[in-house]
Amino acid sequence: MFENKERQLILAIESSCDETSVAVIEDGTKILSNIVASQIKSHERFGGVVPEVASRHHVEQIIGCMEEAFQEAGVQVTDLGAVAVTYGPGLVGALLIGITAAKTFAWANDLPLIPVNHMAGHIYASRLSHEMTFPLMALLVSGGHTELVYMKEHGSYEVIGETRDDAAGEAYDKVGRVLGVTYPSGKIIDEMAHQGSDTYNFPRAMIKEDNFDFSFSGLKSAFINLVHNAEQRGEELIPNDLAASFQQSVIDVLVSKTIRACETYEVKQLIMAGGVAANQGLRREMKTQLAEKMPEVVFSVPELKLCGDNAAMIGAAAFVEANKGNVATLELNAKPSLIF
Repeated sequence: MFENKERQLILAIESSCDETSVAVIEDGTKILSNIVASQIKSHERFGGVVPEVASRHHVEQIIGCMEEAFQEAGVQVTDLGAVAVTYGPGLVGALLIGITAAKTFAWANDLPLIPVNHMAGHIYASRLSHEMTFPLMALLVSGGHTELVYMKEHGSYEVIGETRDDAAGEAYDKVGRVLGVTYPSGKIIDEMAHQGSDTYNFPRAMIKEDNFDFSFSGLKSAFINLVHNAEQRGEELIPNDLAASFQQSVIDVLVSKTIRACETYEVKQLIMAGGVAANQGLRREMKTQLAEKMPEVVFSVPELKLCGDNAAMIGAAAFVEANKGNVATLELNAKPSLIF
């Protein structure tokens, strides 16, 4: 698909949730442009993403983002070798906007269409700033997912552990509502945690079980019950300590299970990706403990701006799919519950 092209360029589109993003990626590792139109202000008053609102914003933003991506990259349509798009997992309405735009553009310009798994995109966000060394382990932590993925080579994904209920990011958002923190609450809770102490000793669910699965529903419930019981008794709790105690519980479980998975599978690299990978407390703890217990393992985390949803990561993953010959027809549809 890159025959007779001076450069290998892919136009990538991401619209799985509440970010409309379009990027132009070269050789799978170089970002020429990465336009992201955020919807945070629109969803903030609801305390979370409203699917219908997200879809409408994607319709309004997608064409402008495409035009801006071309302008910033300084390329023409004729320079492209393919178009890539997220087709799942995500909100079905939001996904369909991006897929429709990608299919239309690919058809109009006679370009191959590459389908990309959103979670694979998060993993390959790391490749935009770090080399990937196999075998490797990837910890994906976001609002909708928490899972450990073992990779023997490019494009090979084996899920060895996942959450049995709430994802880590989902727990952050629900705890944030109880704390009265505006959506999205992850960054604010992280900042509060650095000013507090782990004094409430919340449970570390499944931390000692002989598997690599996660569970954050019990932690969320313990947090809510503590706050409600204190309110009924008229007791005053310290918000920063609540945030610190909650966050430390999440970090302890994620770090413990991830390092144990790395030891079990004897990997050479650990990639941590997804929105929660931007958490400074988690980054520091994972880096410190991995260096102490497995100094031979390389620890990689995408740049902060690439931890959230963006099209650059979709473009990076698309090159791997292209090399596998994974090209979709114009019948490509959204798969909101897509797994590896």
